[in-house]
Amino acid sequence: MKGRRLLVGLCCPVICTFVAASSFAQTDFDKANKEYAQGHFKEAIADYGTLVRSGQWSANLFYDLGNAYFRAGDFGRAILNYERSLALERHHPEAAANLQIARDEARALEMQQSWPERYLQFASVHQYSIVAAVAFWVGAFCTVALIFARRRSARLIALSILSFSVYALAIFATYEIDHGNKGRALAIITDDNVQARLATADTANSILALPPGSEIKMLNTRGDWVYAELPNNLRGWIPAKSTGLVRLSK
Repeated sequence: MKGRRLLVGLCCPVICTFVAASSFAQTDFDKANKEYAQGHFKEAIADYGTLVRSGQWSANLFYDLGNAYFRAGDFGRAILNYERSLALERHHPEAAANLQIARDEARALEMQQSWPERYLQFASVHQYSIVAAVAFWVGAFCTVALIFARRRSARLIALSILSFSVYALAIFATYEIDHGNKGRALAIITDDNVQARLATADTANSILALPPGSEIKMLNTRGDWVYAELPNNLRGWIPAKSTGLVRLSK
């Protein structure tokens, strides 16, 4: 009984802290929504941003933040947050629709996907990882069963081959999506009049003018500059302050 009481005593502060944090987050979210409804878009952006910085991420939070930026006329950051919303919830129709509207308004440039990316986009990296894990263990079980079986079963052999084939395909899909042009390194141009340049200097020759909301694939960083793959299949240097990664990490 003492052990149980001690466990409850230790858990209660954690649970209370979690509930309090969730309550405060919901209060801030409601406050931001109210400011947005009243047309106070800068104040709403500030409050939504506070939730983002505290790690209270959700597809709807980034969607609402994108709407606030859009209404404030900041298309680059609107597109960035719509993209972040879709990164958390692939099938968010409102975010997808508003993303396209914002792209059209800003005339933003998009990275072209490779053919594996295009055909494998129906599932997420997380879903492919689950499929890979299940297929691996099914294949491993079948292999062990074949080793210890007195007679070889054609069904077990076929299931083992199929499982490891699915495992290999899922691993391939995970890599292609995670490392492709729309993967982990995808970033959005957030400022106006951004130029991709040949070198890390404002005086270097320009390669491409990037409208706000344009996509790039970050390859490397050097000081205040980012070396990136560009929508025209070239590469260039861009000021880091003018970019934002789509996929955030805590």
